[in-house]
Amino acid sequence: MTDIWVQPWFWPALAVAIGLPVTLIVLTEVSTALERRGSRAYRLVLLLRNYVAPVGALLLLLGQSHYVNVDLTWTQVTATVFGFLIILVLLNGLNFALFVTAKKGTWRSKIPSIFVDIVRILLILVSLAVLFSVVWRADVGGLFAALGVGSIVIGLSLQNAVGSVVSGLLLLFEQPFQLGDWLEFNGTRGRIVEVNWRAVHIKTARGVQVVPNASLAGGAFLNISRKPTPFELDIIVRFSTDDPPQEVIDVCTSVAADLPAAVAGQPATITPMMKAKYEVEIPITSPAENSSSIKLFRTRLWYAARRANLHLDGDLTDGYNTPANTLEAVRAVAPALFLTAEEVAVVAPQSRLERYGEGEVVQRPNVIPDGMRYIVSGTASLAAPVEVGAEVKFANLQRHDILGLTALTRQGVASRATATSDLAVLFVPTAVLDRLVKTRPRLARDIGQEIDNRKSLADRALVAVGVDPKAGSRFIA
Repeated sequence: MTDIWVQPWFWPALAVAIGLPVTLIVLTEVSTALERRGSRAYRLVLLLRNYVAPVGALLLLLGQSHYVNVDLTWTQVTATVFGFLIILVLLNGLNFALFVTAKKGTWRSKIPSIFVDIVRILLILVSLAVLFSVVWRADVGGLFAALGVGSIVIGLSLQNAVGSVVSGLLLLFEQPFQLGDWLEFNGTRGRIVEVNWRAVHIKTARGVQVVPNASLAGGAFLNISRKPTPFELDIIVRFSTDDPPQEVIDVCTSVAADLPAAVAGQPATITPMMKAKYEVEIPITSPAENSSSIKLFRTRLWYAARRANLHLDGDLTDGYNTPANTLEAVRAVAPALFLTAEEVAVVAPQSRLERYGEGEVVQRPNVIPDGMRYIVSGTASLAAPVEVGAEVKFANLQRHDILGLTALTRQGVASRATATSDLAVLFVPTAVLDRLVKTRPRLARDIGQEIDNRKSLADRALVAVGVDPKAGSRFIA
């Protein structure tokens, strides 16, 4: 009997028996390591492990079919499957190397996925044709000729439709916009929520508008998100003709600067118009903030106009800041100011009621208060700034609490007071407080004690977040 190892099929069989398990073990470890690192290449390794390696081993064994009684058709079928798997591995590997790992901003990252998909399909078709030609000896020349003639016929019959699709694809390749950008097209303004090979979906205030790519390619549109300057909110407000224009401009500018979406360092532009109308242009961080910023600006402008005795929308009445309501508020704080009944009637006409909307700043750091404000209703918070854009909240204020404790000492406060709900306060000017303190030492003592109390609250809050209070600092309001 001839030695088995000299048989022509022995070494291929031995290679499969030993090499296949080793290959599977190695590929399993590699895929696990890649998956642990978060690399998408692990899927390519899994394809090699689960399909390419086993089918390749089977093909190697069937390749010895001329030594045993095996139908040649099965060898060709296996070779076809193996060839198709190799095509998938090569194309996926090429896609991973060129596009998946592409860095942002490079030409590879800018190619639309639709072009990558089209090229991938064409390569698969060509590769399959070559595979069938090699394995099955198929004549694919006639097939390519038929496809070429068919493409010409279809292209001529559908030239308008195909032209629109091609225009859209070229627009995608140029990439003048991307998901999340804001476009203005034919009077429509909205945010792009979907882009495909046929159309762009734009979300507007009235719903989602579908605009064909060919329409965008053949017309002019404005990409608001790629402006070299910040997007500007544009709104028109109206006041009374009796309101001084400069006071209106100052109030509108102040309200605009406090909007969360306002661009720091770029003040609003207020332009007076006919019939006491004013155009307000506010630079904001994103067009996505346009609607919410308009709503917030209108809300806060109502409160600010009332505090400044201006008449938004020509409204000449204020049913809250009335002499009767002010007198009642002064009576409520009379014990804190040590006022007699007769003195209440004297102080009330010199005081006034103010209202603030939620989120409005009642008092700013480093500003000397023009008086003290006693909370009538609502709540506010005090926060100490520790660095640019960061604050540490250290106190919540409610009814009967006081803002502007340093009005008598003429010191600028070092904390920010913000309304955390609709807030109503009784404002008592500094001149009135000066006269009261001269005859009421207990009032000065109470104010000093509250200043020390708030400083202690601020110091404890700063220490809790790892910030050392500066020597001699007075975080008060």
